[in-house]
Amino acid sequence: MNLYICSMKAPDYLQAVCRENFEQLALELYFRQVQEVPIYRAFVELLAKPNPKTLLEIPFLPISFFKSHAVRSEKGQVQKVFLSSGTQAQGRSKHEVTDLSWYDTSLSLGFRHFFGAPTNYVFIALLPSYLENGDSSLVYMVDQLIAQSQSHLSGFILQDPTQVQFRYQEALQAGKKPFIIGVSYALLDLAAQSLDLHEAIIVETGGMKGRRAELTKTELHARLKQGLNVAHISSEYGMTELLSQGYSLQDERFETVPWMRVMIRDVYDPLHYVPMGQKGGVNVIDLANQNSCAFIQTQDLGRLSATGFYLEGRIETADIRGCNLLVD
Repeated sequence: MNLYICSMKAPDYLQAVCRENFEQLALELYFRQVQEVPIYRAFVELLAKPNPKTLLEIPFLPISFFKSHAVRSEKGQVQKVFLSSGTQAQGRSKHEVTDLSWYDTSLSLGFRHFFGAPTNYVFIALLPSYLENGDSSLVYMVDQLIAQSQSHLSGFILQDPTQVQFRYQEALQAGKKPFIIGVSYALLDLAAQSLDLHEAIIVETGGMKGRRAELTKTELHARLKQGLNVAHISSEYGMTELLSQGYSLQDERFETVPWMRVMIRDVYDPLHYVPMGQKGGVNVIDLANQNSCAFIQTQDLGRLSATGFYLEGRIETADIRGCNLLVD
């Protein structure tokens, strides 16, 4: 094991990850997490596949384990607990974070990777259901970006489209780019006002939360583009169980930061993978998940392209997730 790499703090470690060393770092983290994370160790022992030599041989923990077990290292005290959207009856995923510096660093470096410095933006957040649920990683993420923007115009807006329009105009006058991020139904409510927000970046995080009928991503984006007078709609791919995010900037093709990797498994044989372009289950490696589990078998469907991945919906038996939208 590369002890120098493993001893790095979050900023140096994540910035050191590249295509050439990703597999080595992932395998090193795998062996440490098998030792330190009891539920992952038990899962690996059950599969009887303890010594992978490549990424394709690493066992991925089903995401549902975050609902039923504490998925975290035995080392360190819990600093923050993130809960997924949903109800207690449905079961909420719980991510116990023992070192928030990994989330903070991944968020900061990841945003700069896709969009540049947060100080260039005014963040206008439309996330009412997430605020109501509490302990949301998405709310934490946006709250950090609001603080990093260093603008009094940045903030959470609940049910007042006039405030969105006001902050949009004020941001432009201040020489800042309006960055509007919201859950799907809240953005649709905003689009129903037929506002002209053509200079804003619009990022939807998915999720109707039972407030509206589910739409395909293509249908949603078409309505938002028309109602908000924008050329493109971006999407965020994130979840409670991961400390990093991916983004689709305009064509529904998602990209990830260098310390993330998406792999597409065979839905009927989850220990095997499908060829590029073929639909299957989404597995995610997130090297920012240093102290929980970096190898997550999600319930999303997707397909790989040469430059990213596309979401293709949810596996039929999966719960509806707040941060993912049903797509064709």
